Amino acid sequence: MRTLNSGRIGIAAGAVGVARAALEAASKYVQERKAFGRPIGDFQLVREMIAQSAVEIDAARLLTLRAAHLRDLGQDNTLEVSMAKLYGAQMAQRVTDWAVQVHGGYGFSGEFDVERYFRDARILGLYEGTNEIQKLIIAEHILGPSSKR
Repeated sequence: MRTLNSGRIGIAAGAVGVARAALEAASKYVQERKAFGRPIGDFQLVREMIAQSAVEIDAARLLTLRAAHLRDLGQDNTLEVSMAKLYGAQMAQRVTDWAVQVHGGYGFSGEFDVERYFRDARILGLYEGTNEIQKLIIAEHILGPSSKR
């Protein structure tokens, strides 16, 4: 489990990196792209997506740091690792989806990097144990082993 936990910390950290890159690209784009004579970053819903992305990225970063810190202390971190990987993968998918959304049709073209970030984020929920496996691990830590019937 120790080897899997180290790999899962890496996946969680990668999720933070992909999401940060998507947020940076989206932030730059919404300041440059104009609609109705002003940057689309002035529109309330676009600002909400940017703000929510920043909050979620930081939450995933902190979960990942906690899991890594426990590993460095030599403590069992299975629960924290599963939480960091699950949340990180889900967060990266949401943030990259929002980045594609604010780019409009350009979000799916190879002209902007957000298209690649979107694809990169999708695989994070599969590497080193799927999101569903992480949920089972988390539930087992909270509820104990399930009764097999």
